[in-house]
Amino acid sequence: MDAEAKVVRRHVAWRQYDWFRRIKPHLELIAALVSGLLIAAGWIMDRQGFVTAAVVSYLLAFVIGGYAKAKEGIESTIKDRKLNVEILMILAAIGSALIGYWSEGAILIFIFALSGALETYTMNRSSREISALLELQPETAVRIRDGGEEETVSVRQLRVGDILLIRPGERIPVDGTILEGSTSLDESALTGESMPVSKKMSDEVYAGTVNLRGTITIVMNKPASETLFQKIIDLVQSAQSEKSPSQLFIERFENIYVKIVLFCVGLMMVLPPFALGWSWEETWYRAMVLLVVASPCALVASIMPASLSAISNGARNGILVKGGVHLENLGKIRAVAFDKTGTLTKGKPVVTDVIAREGLSEQDLLYHAAALERFSNHPLASAIVERSGLDSGELPKVADMEDIAGYGIRGTVNGILWTIGKAEFVGREEAEQFAGSIGPKLADQGRTVVYMRDDQGIAGVIALRDVIRDETVNAIRSLKRAGIHTMMITGDSETTAAAIASESGIDAYTAGCLPERKVEAIKELKHRYRTVAMVGDGINDAPALAAASVGIAMGEGTDVAMQTADVILVKNDLEKLAYAVKLSRRMTRIVKQNIFFSISMIILLIITNFMHVLDLPLGVIGHEGSTLLVILNGLRLLR
Repeated sequence: MDAEAKVVRRHVAWRQYDWFRRIKPHLELIAALVSGLLIAAGWIMDRQGFVTAAVVSYLLAFVIGGYAKAKEGIESTIKDRKLNVEILMILAAIGSALIGYWSEGAILIFIFALSGALETYTMNRSSREISALLELQPETAVRIRDGGEEETVSVRQLRVGDILLIRPGERIPVDGTILEGSTSLDESALTGESMPVSKKMSDEVYAGTVNLRGTITIVMNKPASETLFQKIIDLVQSAQSEKSPSQLFIERFENIYVKIVLFCVGLMMVLPPFALGWSWEETWYRAMVLLVVASPCALVASIMPASLSAISNGARNGILVKGGVHLENLGKIRAVAFDKTGTLTKGKPVVTDVIAREGLSEQDLLYHAAALERFSNHPLASAIVERSGLDSGELPKVADMEDIAGYGIRGTVNGILWTIGKAEFVGREEAEQFAGSIGPKLADQGRTVVYMRDDQGIAGVIALRDVIRDETVNAIRSLKRAGIHTMMITGDSETTAAAIASESGIDAYTAGCLPERKVEAIKELKHRYRTVAMVGDGINDAPALAAASVGIAMGEGTDVAMQTADVILVKNDLEKLAYAVKLSRRMTRIVKQNIFFSISMIILLIITNFMHVLDLPLGVIGHEGSTLLVILNGLRLLR
């Protein structure tokens, strides 16, 4: 029975702890609300003539509502050896009570506690973006052993190369590549895109995404600590801890301002009876009002809630910003430079044109081309095989195959010798004669031309090109509408660069750039436009990303590019760049609104106090009400 009783007691204790854990994030708000109720009770008792009971109620409101902020202010002052807004509020509340204005002091504490609770809510809301992501990461996975047996193991035990089984409805535990099966994945946790994404063999899958339909097996290709999912978590956490230049300035200004306010309040407690003929009671009263209304609470709260809200908004929409400084700079950019391959384009060639000689169909030409190219790992070969739509089992065997690096492939298919490659490899004169004016035209459009020959001569031409992304044109158009100059910096030839620039609608381009030339191009742009962004995905883009005012990496790019960049577009969606710029500009606009409003309110309240128009209750409401308004204005960026 004793053992059973212990189990029951432990169960009850755990439930009590669990209940406390659930309400802990809301304790500050609960304390503020309880403080408000005690103020209401004190006011009623005061009206009924129970003065002592009313004072006790107000005193409890002071302690319950002000404990958290008082503790925070005192600890911060001791640690940093700097005065802060919390200290001003404590002094103002105590001063109000000392001159008999218990209710006004309690109301000050109540509204100050409420504004603090709202600011904490903003912080918690940003933290919940991380918590929500962490909850999406599975803790276990089903690993397939060498003998085909299944075992459930912790994700921490997995190693690169492990084969994992993913059933419908399960989350992908790690980044990997599909070995068997096909399915649709919900990638909204990473990209914000609600539409399912189809996946087949050899496609990459990412940790935290949901397998919606088929059973698949994947091979793990990255350690759990290096998955795209984990990088998102790390980046958002670091972004939330890094403050913007505006926030740092306000924090430095706060320390000086608080000292000035205390000095002015000290003078006001002594000088008015001698200089202005005020009574000592009126002097102390006006000094306490000044202490309340001159506190920079609204000014201090003008930036941080807005900045955190914008960072959370970006993370939810697939834009990872590494800190407040980069978020501010995004809104200032006047020019954007793009790498071509993998940024403006898909980064892999596709077949754009197939021209077969008379009597031979396009599919016949692709059938024989794919038979020769299926054993090659060249990107052009892969594109031709993919365009044919045939798998290995449907293609004929090739005999006497010979692969001449840099030129092409030849081999015998069904007794006929086929050759595929450059014009000089298959016979330049015949190739040029066959292509006529089409060949130069395709080359001018930035296409790579591959020729095929059989025993009857030139059999046809296949043209390939790295095509632009579907969203590239809309992204460039959106940036132009925002007044931003666009430029492409690429290592490709002049012909290819001109074709891509024309198709994408980009303003200017520079071709044939090595990494050092890309850096020079960025410096030239900065000289003309001051704040410049660079968007890239490769190792060769890293120096230019570092040289730009804001480096922006594609989420599927190299690790070096992502480590160097200040902003990451999680799913290579260039349209998110225009969204990020708009988000940054909106944040800047809201911060400016907050600062102007808060300073205007402080000036107005100080003037009306000196004119004897402002009473302490109105001063409390005006000061703390403005703080609540700027916090709520900043929270609009969560939408």
